[in-house]
Amino acid sequence: MLERLNQALEHIEGHLDQDLDVKELARIAATSEHHLRRMFSALAGMPLLEYVRRRRLTLAGAEVLAGRETLLEIAVRYGYGSGEAFARAFRAMHGIGPGEARRTGAALTSQSRMAFRLTVEGSSSMRYRVVDKADFTVVGLKTRVPLVHAGPNQAIMDFVRGIDPQTLERLEKLSDQEPHGIVAVCDGMDPSRAEGTVLDYHHGVITSAVALEGTTTLAVPAGTWAVFTTSGPAPQAIQELWRDVFTEWFPSNPYRTRTGPEILRTRLSPQKTEVDAELWLAVEAEHC
Repeated sequence: MLERLNQALEHIEGHLDQDLDVKELARIAATSEHHLRRMFSALAGMPLLEYVRRRRLTLAGAEVLAGRETLLEIAVRYGYGSGEAFARAFRAMHGIGPGEARRTGAALTSQSRMAFRLTVEGSSSMRYRVVDKADFTVVGLKTRVPLVHAGPNQAIMDFVRGIDPQTLERLEKLSDQEPHGIVAVCDGMDPSRAEGTVLDYHHGVITSAVALEGTTTLAVPAGTWAVFTTSGPAPQAIQELWRDVFTEWFPSNPYRTRTGPEILRTRLSPQKTEVDAELWLAVEAEHC
């Protein structure tokens, strides 16, 4: 898998001055667009298109400083329809406009070329199974929150704190299938998975029962799920689980992510220092 991802990166590098076709990148990586975007974001720490944008502006910055072409010629080569649009993007990355950078020879920001390598640390705490699950319903409470890649998601924390404990008790009684108990469900994420894009957050249970009055429902079709479990210090164990799933498990197993919600069930110790966690990801067999 990583070898194919690196081939896609090579394709990006050779076509930075052309329109990027994500479908073609997915074909080179021998996977789906959804999984390519998801894997890249997890491994690189930024969305695929953000990486491409930063690589283009890195090369554009070098050409601006070289001074051999006009700023408009450079802007057009790297996909900007006007000098103004190019200047805005240039300033956002480099902290200075292209004209001023050329006049002063300012130091610019550089996005290095990426290549993925698999380093297996052998996390002994990660356990997994693959299950086929019939269609089910998430019943609970729902809100829209921004996507946060690192650190706590304050919007989710505030939302959960505002839920009446009695409502959670009533919901938990509806739980009648795996994963049992109250779960956190993220759905409807933007394909770019860019920081700040919004998604649907559901706090509820997996059930076949009729929804309670005042709650929301999310119907999830039948499919295959990869289920990962871990135990350890909170919240490090959960963060390490996400890391290991995408840096160790997916590159080494014949599965890829598919469109579907991401489900996390957690159980904290009484002191809230230790956590048992179970992560459910929608997957499908990888076809080589």
